[in-house]
Amino acid sequence: MSKKTVKDIDLKGKKVLVRCDFNVPMDENQNITDNTRIMAALPTISYLLENDCAIILSSHLGRPKGEFKPEYSLKPVAIELAKLLGKEVIMAKDVIGEDAKTKAKNLQNGQIMLIENVRFHKEETDNDQEFAKQLASMAEVYVNDAFGSAHRAHASTEGVAQFLPAVSGFLIEKELKFLGNAITNPERPFVAILGGAKVSDKIGVIDSLLEKVDTLIIGGGMAYTFFKAQGYEVGNSICELDKIDLATNLMKKAEEKGVKLMLPVDTKIGKEFKADTESKTVKYNEIPANWEGFDIGEESIKQFIEELKNAKTVVWNGPLGLFEFDQFAIGTNEIAKALASLDCTTIIGGGDSAAAVKKAGLEDKMTHISTGGGASLEFLEGKKLPGIECLQDK
Repeated sequence: MSKKTVKDIDLKGKKVLVRCDFNVPMDENQNITDNTRIMAALPTISYLLENDCAIILSSHLGRPKGEFKPEYSLKPVAIELAKLLGKEVIMAKDVIGEDAKTKAKNLQNGQIMLIENVRFHKEETDNDQEFAKQLASMAEVYVNDAFGSAHRAHASTEGVAQFLPAVSGFLIEKELKFLGNAITNPERPFVAILGGAKVSDKIGVIDSLLEKVDTLIIGGGMAYTFFKAQGYEVGNSICELDKIDLATNLMKKAEEKGVKLMLPVDTKIGKEFKADTESKTVKYNEIPANWEGFDIGEESIKQFIEELKNAKTVVWNGPLGLFEFDQFAIGTNEIAKALASLDCTTIIGGGDSAAAVKKAGLEDKMTHISTGGGASLEFLEGKKLPGIECLQDK
């Protein structure tokens, strides 16, 4: 929360290395299908341009596993960025090779260059000191604006901060403000909605949020593990049998802490895992043996929305059903619509919940949509994020 940003340091005319999150989805022809993450970097880049900086941008894309693969090149990002900024973005052919270093050396104030995918080197994910030093040698200041990678201690997210003065960009500042306030000083009632497939992905978050929230709503695939923990049949629904004791303990903890823990009271089930499968809605404790739960039912939607009406802060992470299939996207969409109409702080925790909100065309109605799925989860869990810890304190 108290980390220095680009505004707390003199950047006038400096050469600045900026770690962005340009890990954007592309189709098989390398066309960018969603430029949200590129758009999110623009405020910081524009500020650096106003300060007459020479800007070196870096990012990863996908998982090329430490070798050059043309399909993971950042070239399409350079083209898209140039379009959005209305100015040339110089593309380097490598990361710390001759081309990048020469171009960095010749970079004039007010110019922008993008180096190649940092994950073309396995030293990036190993947080190799020498690699980080080489990266840092191209610039005078380091700015981290990649919240989506801040939970990783990689060379370009954490290593370079050992060799350069390191501050945050506006995107990380915004993330820390909204997520940080939700954790440390939320306006109450504070409601968290957790979905997604597995309890195991969210153990730490549930545990941590039970210390802070007034109400915890659980939906998505992980609800079935909680049903099973209460001794009910869940049919072929996704269920983590090795997490049943854990689900029991979490329910007990909620009771002890006086937190209202809400589970679905009905569920929309399907015969098989496909978009047009036969489906029906049943009570949560009446799932037939050979059916599978794919969404929350109408009564659950009603009860959840009723609970949300009084909320002053809502954090939502994880879809409430199989939202990729239209007939099982109803729960997720209805909750998104309800949140969009509320007069309260609504924070969407990245990943699939952000995708669902975008798909419903409601992103403008939310207070904040986090750009980091894994990072926002770890932050809500109270973990320290290496990419943030390494930045200078105010």
